[in-house]
Amino acid sequence: MNEDRLDTCYVPDNHSRQMTSNTLTGHLLKEKDINTVMDLGCGPGDSIDFFRAIDQFIDWIGLDLEQSPEVNKRKRTDAAFVAFNGIIIPFEDNHFDLIYCNQVFEHVRYPAALLKEVARVLKPNGYFVGATSQLEPYHSYSVWNFTPYGFQLLIEEAGLKLVEVRPSIDALTLIIRRGLRRHKIFSRWWDNESPLNRLIGLVGKLTRQSHKEINQTKLLFCGQFCFLVQK
Repeated sequence: MNEDRLDTCYVPDNHSRQMTSNTLTGHLLKEKDINTVMDLGCGPGDSIDFFRAIDQFIDWIGLDLEQSPEVNKRKRTDAAFVAFNGIIIPFEDNHFDLIYCNQVFEHVRYPAALLKEVARVLKPNGYFVGATSQLEPYHSYSVWNFTPYGFQLLIEEAGLKLVEVRPSIDALTLIIRRGLRRHKIFSRWWDNESPLNRLIGLVGKLTRQSHKEINQTKLLFCGQFCFLVQK
């Protein structure tokens, strides 16, 4: 195996398809008994439509800063929204079955402190699921880019367990997208295999690599990755 690849237990071997946080979360909602959900860094709050489409009775709460470019776009009045200071989550211990967090942690000033709060408010065996940036150009006050291993260290320090990491859109596509001022043609490559990921998958298939090996290569070059964490 290539020495640049980490043979990590959190890289799955059942398939090597590019994933989004919604796809990962959707599988979880259909397989587990999940009733209480918090969208951490909810911005406009539009993820409620995704959750209600799966379970119209789900108890969804959006949490975000008092002010941000994304929060300022919020128009919704059909859900519960709570503001916080970016660290202390204003809910009691063991409150949520699931915390959803899509492309937020690269904007979090104190990720280690916030992850400890995530661990506190999750119920025992509860889930923390979402996506974050690894090799993505600066955007909207982003302060970090995480590697899967670096993210694992933060997760474990918070008392949580990283279950799996999956590649999302590749970094080259994100860089070109930014250079072309976010042209709408690039939107297709979140839900469909992005160009570099498609090439990596083809080479992996031709060279008879395992799904895990293909996932490891995609994770080397991914702009964003999805994560599944359990308390």
